[in-house]
Amino acid sequence: MQTGLKHLHSGMAYLVIAGLAFVFIYALIGALSNRQFTDKDRKFGLIGFIPAHIQLLVGIITYFVSPLGFSNMSSGNAMADSMSRLYALEHPLMNIIAIVLITVGYSRAKKLTESRARFRSLYMFYGIALIMIIARIPWSAWLG
Repeated sequence: MQTGLKHLHSGMAYLVIAGLAFVFIYALIGALSNRQFTDKDRKFGLIGFIPAHIQLLVGIITYFVSPLGFSNMSSGNAMADSMSRLYALEHPLMNIIAIVLITVGYSRAKKLTESRARFRSLYMFYGIALIMIIARIPWSAWLG
């Protein structure tokens, strides 16, 4: 089960990164071209929103099942080793903050009235979240 969750979590990361990058570029173009923000644009925001939240759920389950996650925190050595700290603290915490930013950006885009501000909410919050997610991916395990 743990191996399957790890593969699902790693595979979903590609979808999350692609979805956030797509929405970031789409919203940036929308803001720069002064288009009207329509219901279709709001639905495009879901391309980054939904996979990110599914990834969060899979990640939380993986965190409690994996020996690199929560159980690693109780060993007492997690903060001394950089890889242990990444898996046990930095990766989960930064990604939870990124998901919160995605949620705030999408919610603001729904509530604002000016089209340019709605697009700006999407590209700014999704862009920051994308950078945070990419910064805390365990690249050595992901690419190796």
